Amino acid sequence: MLRIFFEGFLLQASLIMALGAQNLFILESGIRRQYHLTVSFVCFLCDLILITLGVAGAATLFHKFPEIKVIVGVLGVSFLFWYGYQKLTKSEAMVLSDSTEKISFRDAILKAMTFSWLNPHAYLDGIVLIGGYSIKYGELSDRLILGLGASFCSLAWFLALSSASSKLMPIFNSPARLRYLMGGAGLCLIFLSARLSIDVYDWIDELFMGSTTLSSMP
Repeated sequence: MLRIFFEGFLLQASLIMALGAQNLFILESGIRRQYHLTVSFVCFLCDLILITLGVAGAATLFHKFPEIKVIVGVLGVSFLFWYGYQKLTKSEAMVLSDSTEKISFRDAILKAMTFSWLNPHAYLDGIVLIGGYSIKYGELSDRLILGLGASFCSLAWFLALSSASSKLMPIFNSPARLRYLMGGAGLCLIFLSARLSIDVYDWIDELFMGSTTLSSMP
């Protein structure tokens, strides 16, 4: 049981530590010290739901209905590009104003959910990869333990990331430094949007090519 738990933990660790929109948002929340622990916990709950669905067998939905993956992908590309563009086009004064203005508890939760649910790679990691990997275990209880280990890794990573980044606020206490930080984050988000758009294009091509193949069968 403990071996399966740590197997799930290490599997998620290999997936979650890559640079992504969700990690960038948690990092930014930590630097601004705006409900960063709450944001981390909400992101963890979203991962927990996706991983649980994956190990319970929902990965088959992506195979039966690939349109779902395409729709989430298009929404994710649009959201990442829009959010990144907003950061790049803001002046230093606007960036400083945003950093000092306290967002509401509700807005922090909604943003955390948005960065989690509009992130197609979260679905692929949690449902397809971890869910698909868990198939090696015949018992549902073993698959759930694997998912629990993966989810615990998400919680530990998010809390560590937000707690560490919250110590960096004194470094970015000037408008110029904060502008560079937000500009860098904006460029990263636009890059992630572009990279994701390539994946979405491949998914659409695969979807239509699959439909064409089926329609051409006698």
